[in-house]
Amino acid sequence: MTVLNGFHPIASVDAKILILGSMPGVASLDVDQYYAHPRNAFWFILSEVLGFDLALSYLERCEQLLANRVAVWDVLSRCERQGSLDSAIKIDSELVNDFPLFLTKHPNIRAIYFNGGKAEQVFNRVAKPQLDDQRQLIFHKLPSTSPAMAMLTKEQKLDQWKVIKDVLEL
Repeated sequence: MTVLNGFHPIASVDAKILILGSMPGVASLDVDQYYAHPRNAFWFILSEVLGFDLALSYLERCEQLLANRVAVWDVLSRCERQGSLDSAIKIDSELVNDFPLFLTKHPNIRAIYFNGGKAEQVFNRVAKPQLDDQRQLIFHKLPSTSPAMAMLTKEQKLDQWKVIKDVLEL
């Protein structure tokens, strides 16, 4: 098994929503960029929902997230896993990011959207019990943008991901 360390969040202090994955895949870890696998639909979906050019550089796409008050992070800060599949994560190796601290530093977050089932499962099992629920956050699982989740086309995934605009437009 390989010990993997996640990324720092992409977030500004005025973020309204937080999108959580589980742990970056091999392609992302290799280039130190969220959702770097060429067949991952994340950047296609966010460019469509937020209205920016998919051809922008990685840094420019991150700037678009910040400008649209969207934060991106992963539930896990560290784990052991061979390959990129969430199903390969060794459960007793999972170390969760500090969400109480993150939410304190980002007081405008109103909703947390999970990029797939593993992110939601681990968050609900480990991180959610640590949260002070005074903020009454919205929690919503979205279909994974990973190419491993092939039951839906990227256009079908996009249709479900459009829900993030509801909170952004409040």
